[in-house]
Amino acid sequence: MRKPASESSGSLRFLVDSKYMVAQLSMYGLLGDAPSSLVLFGLLGAVLCAGFLGLSGWLWVLGITAAMWLLAAPFWLWFIFVPIAAITTLPVLRRRLISDRILAFMKAAKMLPVISETERVAIDAGDVWVDGELFSGKPNLQHLNNSPYPTLTETEQAFIDGPVEKVCLLTDDWEVYKNKDLTPTTWNFLKKEGFFGMIIPEEYGGLGFSASAHSAVVQKLASRSLPLAITVMVPNSLGPAELILHCGTEEQKQHYLPRLAKGEEIPCFALTEPGAGSDAAAMQARGVVFKDGDGELKLRLNWDKRYITLAAISTTLGLAFKLEDPENLLGKGKNLGITCALIPSDTEGVELGRRHDPLGVPFYNCPTKGQDVVVPVASIIGGSEGSGGGWAMLMECLAAGRGISLPATSTGGAKLVCRTVGAYSSVRKQFGLPIGRFEGIEEPLARIGGFTYIMEAARRYTLGGLDQGAKPPVVTAMAKYNFTEMFRQVINDGMDVLGGAAISQGPNNLLAQPYIGCPISITVEGANILTRTLMVFGQGAIRCHPYALKEIEAAARGDKSAFDRAFWGHVGHVVRNSFRSTLLSISRGRLAKSPVRGPAAAYWRKLSWTSASFALLADIAMAGLGGDLKRKEKITGRFADILSWMYLGTTTLRRFEAEGQRREDLALMSWSMEHCFAQIQEAFDGLLQNIRIPGASWIFRGPLTLWSRMNPIGKKPGDHLGQKVARSLQVPGEQRDRLSEGIYLPQDSSVGLGRLEHAMQLCVEAEPVVTKIKEAIRAGKLPKMRPAQLLEQAANDGIINNDEVVKLQKAELARDEAMQVDSFDLAEYRAEVMEQSASLS
Repeated sequence: MRKPASESSGSLRFLVDSKYMVAQLSMYGLLGDAPSSLVLFGLLGAVLCAGFLGLSGWLWVLGITAAMWLLAAPFWLWFIFVPIAAITTLPVLRRRLISDRILAFMKAAKMLPVISETERVAIDAGDVWVDGELFSGKPNLQHLNNSPYPTLTETEQAFIDGPVEKVCLLTDDWEVYKNKDLTPTTWNFLKKEGFFGMIIPEEYGGLGFSASAHSAVVQKLASRSLPLAITVMVPNSLGPAELILHCGTEEQKQHYLPRLAKGEEIPCFALTEPGAGSDAAAMQARGVVFKDGDGELKLRLNWDKRYITLAAISTTLGLAFKLEDPENLLGKGKNLGITCALIPSDTEGVELGRRHDPLGVPFYNCPTKGQDVVVPVASIIGGSEGSGGGWAMLMECLAAGRGISLPATSTGGAKLVCRTVGAYSSVRKQFGLPIGRFEGIEEPLARIGGFTYIMEAARRYTLGGLDQGAKPPVVTAMAKYNFTEMFRQVINDGMDVLGGAAISQGPNNLLAQPYIGCPISITVEGANILTRTLMVFGQGAIRCHPYALKEIEAAARGDKSAFDRAFWGHVGHVVRNSFRSTLLSISRGRLAKSPVRGPAAAYWRKLSWTSASFALLADIAMAGLGGDLKRKEKITGRFADILSWMYLGTTTLRRFEAEGQRREDLALMSWSMEHCFAQIQEAFDGLLQNIRIPGASWIFRGPLTLWSRMNPIGKKPGDHLGQKVARSLQVPGEQRDRLSEGIYLPQDSSVGLGRLEHAMQLCVEAEPVVTKIKEAIRAGKLPKMRPAQLLEQAANDGIINNDEVVKLQKAELARDEAMQVDSFDLAEYRAEVMEQSASLS
């Protein structure tokens, strides 16, 4: 846009006056003997500010022009500068002289990745959300800190406190594992109360819950019984209800959704095959369009699927297959691609009834086959118009499983471990001390507490986006990977702390079944190895980058003007991040502006530093490795780690602010952020050591690695900080309750978690009595023996009163009961083994 005359003349006067001022100051000696040096320093500062802020190319040209005017640049310098400025800022000249040649070179060198049709659908599906901010190099921290942090409605909370609490009470996890199924009473209750229709709108008979409520239900169920949680979460995540709701015809919605909501239909979705797990393009399931004798269009389907949850008891089977139309009866071509359809399970040719045994966790997980199954074309989700659109449907809807169900299951499990291990560490004594006081135990306790804090923060933050309608596949892929991996660490730490109490099976063992079931969540929707290396950064590098996809698409369609705009925008992006990464690294993030004040401000600034360094290094890798980058999975995995921990750090800081910067949570927040930045630093070190770019690898392995080690973004949390986190798990009260909020807490003090919680409460109440006896021992008033063995003598000597004697006796009795592990007589044990063998056969 052309400037107003007054503004243009004002700018001209400024340049003239500035030049005159420099000359006058120099004449009177106020700038010393070298005014040009001072001006140069000032201009250098201006250049650094312009680069840091990422000013446009035109502003750079104006700035350089002003500098040359002030410094009275010689004619020959103007002769060089003006043509360069004209070529780089005038699109017509720039494209013809530079951009077209660069495009030809990049194509010849195969620097631009080739995107398959399957990849393109995945990239086009869903939204770019806060992942785009983190990928930018200059994230809007205020925007990140203002992201919604949702709560439940009164109706949703009432469902959690009512039906969810009741079904947890109805479920005995030990009996579920023994009997290999939920009880008929539990099944009927789930159907009656609408558990299978949480995501279905009220107009179709469902509960119409938000993503937050869906997650809260699954979280609480998972803290009681994993099979119970899986049974409820599958119909509410990727399956017929989700697909019909978003992609089905109105007729399909009216027919299926009310039946699914009431539990009259039990759904499953058949996607995975023996030869096609994460590689959907290798799918062998086939459907053929044909016209029957009555002239009706139908499908003939053949499939062989496995790992299909609820298949054995399903009444409606959702099926993904490749559709062929040899006679082009649908008018959309002969090879339509992946399609989704709804098949009644009692249709002739459908084979159900067998079961897999996923590590002995008793939820219905089954194979299914179909041999020449014939259904109407109207069975396609979305009708004939939905033919060939199955992969796009799946990509749009996968966010439910990744962003809601799996994070909820992992967080519920982590909170259970947090509650269990905290209580056990307080109750269990060795050498006269609770084991939680030993430094060797404090280390895993700190991880359990810190990871649980991070997971709840990320769960709520992600749900805030989903509740607003966002469908961010990169964020939900990060959630799936990191939640399940953090829970793997948490449950392993919990098993280590509980020792023998964690490996002895029985109704009082709270950790064995979550430990056994942990790998199942990790393998859902593809193993975490692929989620990390292919999906998070593999898709993120193209989806979230502000220019990469535009460049690739422009090059693919031969649009030279669009490529010119994207390429030079990309150049400006790299220049800005080069300045930001350098200056933020030198200042350790202090040049960045934090959106908050207080103890979290320094972490917000370091987040800006991380983003700038990440974005710059990602651009270098994309330019240096080109299309080969997606095959360098160790490299993409490390980039994925940085992006993931930036996201987890963002959610942790948002939680700390949303909950009012609670002073008692400062240790948890600080430990969590220190851990996030330590993981980021480890990933950066791995990248610098392993990126191989011709002619430049030595720079990464040498000077940059040395600088990174001298000036790290983060280090592991200190022992003192970890001790504070560990202690917070072992003290009954509001903070411990908030850390494990949302899980099932049984009121029965005779078994399981209720027994352990009861013992902890009594032991804490009796601690002052123990302290009195120990002080008397140190003073020589009582012999050196266990306090519980000195009750009578201490009472006789007036050291404690009778009420205190009773209090300590109750505590010691509860402690002894809580430390007992389950055992069985031989006949009972053999009978259980026989029952399990019979159920498996």
